[in-house]
This record gives sequence, C-alpha cells and structure tokens, in this order.
Amino acid sequence: MRHYLFLAAGFAIGAVGSILFIQSMPPEEGSAEEKVIKLEAELKKASNHAMALSGNTKSRRTESISDGTKAIAESIREGKPVTPNDVLRLMQPLIRDLSPLFERMRAKELQKESDTIAGEIARKYGLNESQQVSLKKWLEQRAVDESKRYADLLSSKGTTAEDLAKMMTDVRLEDGLEQFMATTLSPDKLVAFKANQMLEKVQRVQAEADMKVQRLGTMVDLDENQRGQIFGLMARGSRDFDPAMRFEGLGTGATAFSSGKSREEAVLSILRPDQLSKYQDGKAKLRADAEKHIEGLGLSLPENFDPLE
Repeated sequence: MRHYLFLAAGFAIGAVGSILFIQSMPPEEGSAEEKVIKLEAELKKASNHAMALSGNTKSRRTESISDGTKAIAESIREGKPVTPNDVLRLMQPLIRDLSPLFERMRAKELQKESDTIAGEIARKYGLNESQQVSLKKWLEQRAVDESKRYADLLSSKGTTAEDLAKMMTDVRLEDGLEQFMATTLSPDKLVAFKANQMLEKVQRVQAEADMKVQRLGTMVDLDENQRGQIFGLMARGSRDFDPAMRFEGLGTGATAFSSGKSREEAVLSILRPDQLSKYQDGKAKLRADAEKHIEGLGLSLPENFDPLE
C-alpha cells in the first residue's frame, strides 16, 4: 500500500513539475524554437505571427497534459474514480521525454546500494585493491543496467503502477554476482561466499512466505498442514527462491504452481469449502482498508489490485 501512496503522490507532483520543467527548458541548438527566438529579436513586429507558426510538438504535448491534469482534478472533485494508472498514462508522454533524467536519478539511488555491497564484500573476503576496483565497476554497470530497465518500464506502453511498485522492491544488484566472484575469489573463499549468498536468500524467502501465511491466517483459521502447504507455495513463488534451498517448512512436494495454476487457484485448492467464504470476506476487507487509505489522495484502486500482495 505504501508504494501506491508514494507513486500516486509522485505522479501528482510530477505532473506539475514536468510541465514547468518543459516550459522552462531552453530551446535546442538549431531547433525551430531557437530560430523563432532569433526572428523575434530581429523582427519584433512579426513576433506574434512567428510564434504562432512555430507551434511544435513540445508545446502541444504540454497543453495536452495540462488539459488532462485539469480533467483528472475535475474527476477527483466530482468523486469519479481516478486510479494511479490513470495518472501514469497521462504523464507517460512527458516521462518518455524525460527518461534520461529518471534513469540518472535511479542510477544515483542504486549507486549508494552498490557502494555498500562493494564495501561489505571487500571487508568480508579481503579483496585486494585490483579486485575492489573490478567489483566496483561490475556493480556500477549493474546499477546502470537496472536504471535503464526502470526507465524503459516507466515509459513503456501498458506499464501499470503495480508494475512500478513491484520493480521498486524487486531489484537485486547481486544478481549474477556469483559468476563474477567465481573469477575473483580463491576456491575456499568462493565456497564461503556462495554459502552466505544462499543464507541471505533463504532468509528473504522465509520472511516473505511467513508474512503471506500470517496475512492469510488472519482471514482463515489454517491448520498446521495447510500452513505448511501455503508456506511452500509462497516460498516457491518468491523472487529469490532457488530450487537448491533447504529449510524447515519448505517440504519437498510439488506445488500447485507446477500444474500451471495461478497463485489464487493454488490457495483456493488448499482451503476447505468452509474456509472459502471467510477467505473472500477477508480479501474484501483488506481491499476496503486499502481503498480508505488511497481515497485520502482522491484516487481509487485499480480493478486488479491484489490485497494479499
């Protein structure tokens, strides 16, 4: 829910800021705008006419977004449903123009994380200066790659606020790090590195699965067998899950995901008939609570909002 609030507030602020940014940008060298400005200086009497003839895509886009912003504000005042996705679709033309800026901003955020990772690994495994330089370059490239992926998603047609919220929590700069470290560490240190990486993943998977089991348990009284099944289901559906993981509660049985079912279908197949109505009522309550929070911004939830996520 917190990600929706941040996204909604960000879009609202961005709508105003982006318009002002576009309007304040100096014309590109050799562009039609620059020529118009020069003509105005040389031919003051014809300036109004020149300005009228120089209408360009940028000004028309700004006007269109301004109109769209007014329409959304009017809908909010009238109590009509407006979702974060509506605001995102309105802003995407400007977001595409400003994608290099968003990419650099995201890169700076990830750079802090990469510095932390590099420092921790250098300390834990006693990397020499050359190894530290190589690791830093590798992590910097990962930050650049993830920043570009973020900017591409932000400006891609069909992207939703849910996609962006998920990506903000889904980035792992360490992805692929094991292959890099295999060429850097000695065999004994590499074994220790792999063990530590696996332990960290197990902790993330277990925490995520426990949270989802607990959330489901507040809706439905689960027996121990059901808790174990749902824990395994949620663990195997985690972003960080690795088939090589072994920890208490995971079990070895195949999950419902393996048969092509959705997570929702898999959960329903585990619940008893007497639990199904409680489950649906619990989801409805979670959605109502989420709607109450986001309505404070004058927005509404998307139809496909999943309260369990």
